[in-house]
Amino acid sequence: MSKILLVGINSQYVHTNLAVRYIKNYVENYSSLKLEIYESSINNQLSAILTDIFEKNPEKIIFSTYIWNKEYVFKLVKEIKKIMPDTTVILGGPEVSYLTTEIMNENPEIDFIITGEGEKTTLEFLSKGIEGVKGVYYRKDDQIKFNGHQSPISDLDEIPFPYSEEELKNSKNKILYYESSRGCPFECSYCMSSLDKSVRYFSLERVKEDLKKFLQAGITLIKFVDRTFNIDKRRYMDLWKFLLENYREEVTFHFEISGDLFDEETTAFLEKVPKGFFQFEIGVQTINEKTMQAIKRENDLGKLKNNVLRIKDNIHLHLDLIAGLPYEDYETFKDSFDYVYSLKPEMIQLGFLKVLKGTLIFDQVETYNYKFLNFPPYEVLSNEFISYGELTDLKKLETVLDYYYNSENYPKSIEYILKNHYERSFDFYEDIARYYDSRGHFKVSHKQVSIFNHLYEFYLYKDFSDIEMFTEYLKYDYLTLGKPGSYPYWINSLKDKEKYNEILKSMNFKSIREGHNKTEFEKFKYNVISDKAGEVEILFIYNRKETKIQEY
Repeated sequence: MSKILLVGINSQYVHTNLAVRYIKNYVENYSSLKLEIYESSINNQLSAILTDIFEKNPEKIIFSTYIWNKEYVFKLVKEIKKIMPDTTVILGGPEVSYLTTEIMNENPEIDFIITGEGEKTTLEFLSKGIEGVKGVYYRKDDQIKFNGHQSPISDLDEIPFPYSEEELKNSKNKILYYESSRGCPFECSYCMSSLDKSVRYFSLERVKEDLKKFLQAGITLIKFVDRTFNIDKRRYMDLWKFLLENYREEVTFHFEISGDLFDEETTAFLEKVPKGFFQFEIGVQTINEKTMQAIKRENDLGKLKNNVLRIKDNIHLHLDLIAGLPYEDYETFKDSFDYVYSLKPEMIQLGFLKVLKGTLIFDQVETYNYKFLNFPPYEVLSNEFISYGELTDLKKLETVLDYYYNSENYPKSIEYILKNHYERSFDFYEDIARYYDSRGHFKVSHKQVSIFNHLYEFYLYKDFSDIEMFTEYLKYDYLTLGKPGSYPYWINSLKDKEKYNEILKSMNFKSIREGHNKTEFEKFKYNVISDKAGEVEILFIYNRKETKIQEY
């Protein structure tokens, strides 16, 4: 029996490839064939992966190809054919499912390409050969042949659970992906999911069985890949109630949702979910009405805002924006940014449009005068409404946004700056991005203390008033992060060391030394906790989850 190797090259080590697991289990469940999975990441040396694959000596290799690994996979395939010329190379996945004939003509090392949904097509291809099998591009008589598209699996329950019991035991520190549905009813012009307008579901009974396996194994982060999880209220509420009935403190479930679809009953339910148990990613993308019409996306911004503000205290929220959409220029993007920022999610994901083959936006390249990268990630360079220079400025802003907002390391100090020196949030991030650029800070990597130093120096550069007050807030943020090895140059320590030791003696530490290692004590000239005049002394107690604060 020939050896068949499924290869998943992930973007990071902690990620897992769901597709290769589905294909392996589906093929093995409905045939006598055995498949082996090999996973690595794009951060590993190509030569090392090449050696690993060579030593496994497969007769057939099936690569799972996505936007993040396409170039890597194509390079790897060329090298494989040099050292293993008789090995059959097969590619599948969204990155090779469009303009497929062109891809095969340009890459003679590729023997076959499986398009669309892979489970059934791969089973038939491996079991029967190529004749009559749909969904596969192949070479015959010096031509690229295709027998037509494979129909999707109607009963998703026939697809086995993707993870083995052994893998669940050994994946507690990894991100595991899971889907309870396929397809999307929406028609967003930039999204590949809009091509499959029907939605198919795994049965509720099946999904609950699967979720029990994750919960029992103690997996810490399970990411649902359903394109919009909250389409069917009866269904999603049933699953959320099931998860709540089986709540585990260390587990988080991540869902991509539409934030304006929730009604009062749903929002009230979500307000009672334990903090950290659910994590939502909400694609706002833009608040520009003309842009929303052009990309075929509707957002009830008032309802979205109401829902987000009500659930944000206990649901971890990621809100997405996309720069480079039709009719969204630099000035209107500021409005979209300020809207999302005002909702105060845990993370603002500032993304840039990717012009993907097969999408409506790809067909509108000439309409909107799009210029974009000819290689992955096919990111927009400019269009009729925004220039390359302006998008470059937004990329720099994205970097400082990650430093000073998404890191969640500067809640007090950034809030102070915005409240006292800026009318809109975008202007601050634009200002500090320009400051970084003028100092050459984007050209080097930074340790955490350097990012704090740059914020302090930016404040001085802007000649803002109340530098002492601001420094107290910045000091608080710095000490909240963890036990400092040393203080930055701008912190003037005022702590009463004798009082600090007396406090530690009254606590349940084995020794004063242990107390010092796990705490910090500092005096502030201003009460940075209550934002009131008057001195305050604060004990910072550091543990694995979060820093606890005690006032004295």
